[in-house]
Amino acid sequence: MLRDKLKHHHIILASGSPRRQQFFKDLDIDFEIRLKEIEEIYPPHLEASAITDFLAELKANAFEGTLHLNDILITSDTIVWHQGRALGKPKDFQDAFQMLESLSGCTHDVITSVCFKTIDSTIVINELTKVTFNYLSSEAINYYIKNFNPYDKAGAYGIQEWIGSIGVAKIEGSYANVMGLPVDKVFEYLSNFST
Repeated sequence: MLRDKLKHHHIILASGSPRRQQFFKDLDIDFEIRLKEIEEIYPPHLEASAITDFLAELKANAFEGTLHLNDILITSDTIVWHQGRALGKPKDFQDAFQMLESLSGCTHDVITSVCFKTIDSTIVINELTKVTFNYLSSEAINYYIKNFNPYDKAGAYGIQEWIGSIGVAKIEGSYANVMGLPVDKVFEYLSNFST
């Protein structure tokens, strides 16, 4: 369906995330993966979705001057927003443990922004999902980090993994968004792009 609508466009996914890459495969569209290393630094006054909006656009701007007429570049960024601060990817075991300990028994926001860039325009959309965790014992947190190495995940967890099965009490909003991409919104945007 989407493949036909986008047949005159070249989709570039600028993400090394295997989860995001799988989502694009599931959308059944042709796409190229193109990566650029950037420092993900944002102004300290930014909060919540303003952070992910900024970083998604920052990642897209790294490709300025390299896009062709029919290219649609897609970048994204996800954070866990909890108690007034952003939880990104943990630096080490201790950092991951502290993140999960802080999420235990609480509700937090998972925010993903997606930037669509062409040579003519830059559009950023975002999605917020509320996730409530059960109480997590130190033993459960240790087990999860040791066995699943969640160092490439915002907030130190992947909802699709063991911790999601035993730890998540409630979710309000998009499940896919918690995995790193609001697929329904991406589908909607791309569906309307060529019309």
